[in-house]
Amino acid sequence: QVQLVESGGGWVQAGGSLNLSCAASGSIFNINSMAWYRQAPGKQRDYVAAVPTGGSPHYAASVKGRFTISRDNAKNTVYLQMNSLKPEDTAVYYCNVLDGGLPFPNEYWGQGTQVTVSS
Repeated sequence: QVQLVESGGGWVQAGGSLNLSCAASGSIFNINSMAWYRQAPGKQRDYVAAVPTGGSPHYAASVKGRFTISRDNAKNTVYLQMNSLKPEDTAVYYCNVLDGGLPFPNEYWGQGTQVTVSS
C-alpha cells in the first residue's frame, strides 16, 4: 500500500496564491504518474494536472497558465503551485498516484485538502 499525505490548502482571496504538496510513502514500487484532481461541492471530481515520470507536465485548460505542477522524485512528492486563484477554483484538491507496472498500475488517492477562494 501507498499512503499519500497532502498539505497546503487553505483560504485565500481572489488573485492570491497557494502551494499544495503531496508526499507518497509506503510500499512504492515504481511511480508512473503523479497528479492533482479537484472536486467542488455537488460536482464530479475533475482532473487538474499531472506529471508522468520522465514526461512533461499536462494541465486542464481551466488552470493552464495559472497552476504549475512539479515533482521531487527523491522525496516522492508532488507540488501544485496555484497562482491567480479564482473563486471557481474553490474545491477539495486530491493527490493521485499511479504506481506499478503497466498496463494496470495501482491507483492511490490522498485524503483531500480544502482550497477556498473568496471574491
